[in-house]
Amino acid sequence: ATAESTTAQADLALLPVDGDRAPKPLLRTRFNESSGRISPDRRWIAYTSNESGRNELYVEGFPSLDGKWQVSTGGGSEPVWSRRGNELFYRGEGSMMAVQISSGPSFAAGPPRKLFADLYHSLGAGHIGYDVSPDGRRFLMVKPGASDNQPAPAQIIVVQNWLDEL
Repeated sequence: ATAESTTAQADLALLPVDGDRAPKPLLRTRFNESSGRISPDRRWIAYTSNESGRNELYVEGFPSLDGKWQVSTGGGSEPVWSRRGNELFYRGEGSMMAVQISSGPSFAAGPPRKLFADLYHSLGAGHIGYDVSPDGRRFLMVKPGASDNQPAPAQIIVVQNWLDEL
């Protein structure tokens, strides 16, 4: 979760699902941190921070925040872990990027590699506007709105109670 701190910077917080359900600060710095995503094994948290002067991806131990690794090299945002936790996807350098992750006794990341040009809609700072299939081979993304060359469809069909039709 992203929460605003008293210094008007975006910080990371945890929202308990039981008890008083009040947000608990996790990472508060003088920089903006957003888009926090916990790894499938719950040992790491990936997030975006502008501490280098531009948005980059970082990973820290979770929940202890032991160790800190910069994963992206040419800018990055919107981290999404693969279901097995062995790969981290993100937007950066005008492309969808991927980094191999090795998470034995300590954290290690391979070099970032470009997957494909990122021509898809982004929800903006602090939001993640895509998801990755469980096998890590397909992405669910939204295409930008209609252009002058491609008019918007004249109708939208909504099917309700489609299970009843089966």
